Amino acid sequence: MAEPVLQLEDLTVRFHLKRGQLTAVDGVTFTVHRSETFGLVGESGSGKTVTARSVMRLVPTPPGEMVRGRILFEGKDILKHSAREMRELRGTHMAMVFQEPMSALNPVFTVGYQIADALRTNLGMTKHEAKERVLELMHLVGIPSPASRYNNYVHEFSGGMRQRVMLAMALSCNPTFLIADEPTTALDVTIQATILELIRSMIERLQMSLIFITHNLGVVAHTCDTIGVMYASHLVELATTDELFTHPLHPYTIGLLNSIPRLDAQTKYLTPITGSVCNMLEPPQGCKFHPRCAHAMDICAQEVPRFREVAPGHFAACHLHP
Repeated sequence: MAEPVLQLEDLTVRFHLKRGQLTAVDGVTFTVHRSETFGLVGESGSGKTVTARSVMRLVPTPPGEMVRGRILFEGKDILKHSAREMRELRGTHMAMVFQEPMSALNPVFTVGYQIADALRTNLGMTKHEAKERVLELMHLVGIPSPASRYNNYVHEFSGGMRQRVMLAMALSCNPTFLIADEPTTALDVTIQATILELIRSMIERLQMSLIFITHNLGVVAHTCDTIGVMYASHLVELATTDELFTHPLHPYTIGLLNSIPRLDAQTKYLTPITGSVCNMLEPPQGCKFHPRCAHAMDICAQEVPRFREVAPGHFAACHLHP
């Protein structure tokens, strides 16, 4: 096993809102190793993006608060880093491709200027050096005619091209660790496949570690080495991709897999997960999934299941696997 690059230990993040306290991430623990692609999946609102932003130290405080836990990046707890140390870490060591490029990119600056700004700020490049590097990056991520697109604005790019711009910005300072937060959202299937192949080739070429966040299990099946499944702020299952797809343990994971259309299915109907995600301001006692679970027992409504290793390298938080 390669050395660990990122280790989350009992990470808990809470938001103090006018309507009450909302725990967005509760006791999340996992490790990402060097050159590993780690998938983080779950429904919208499960805590995936807050987990990623916590790693980047981008959760606004207030209203956010790191209640407990540690985030070890290359052996150092970044929760103890100063704001200046985090600025030096972002870009040059870790980077993030944000979920919605139209809101992440600035509409009043050209695309070339925005990519070059990171190079001038983090690497101290001159304007000419930065432009040459930007043209190389735009070519690397597959943007056609980089020289003519350098001075274009964000609205002049398609959705797929904006994602390429975001990827170029993330890779500009040669980070060793990348977070991709739903990079294929709102893209058609053809462009989605192109972006996924581009990310995969960049990871292999640059020997980077990656956290890939999505709600699409079909995507992570072909992209990730390890998968963590989140539900209502908790990590409920963790296993290698092959193990998770062949022997899922948590009823929520099984429900997600049953919701995927399959060409070899015996029936033309999908089996959806009943109900909806709980109100995180007033979550149910015990296991938060028990109101939607067909296998719920009395203990599920009373005690939060412990996240434990059920089989070698396969973890789950469910009373069905004590």
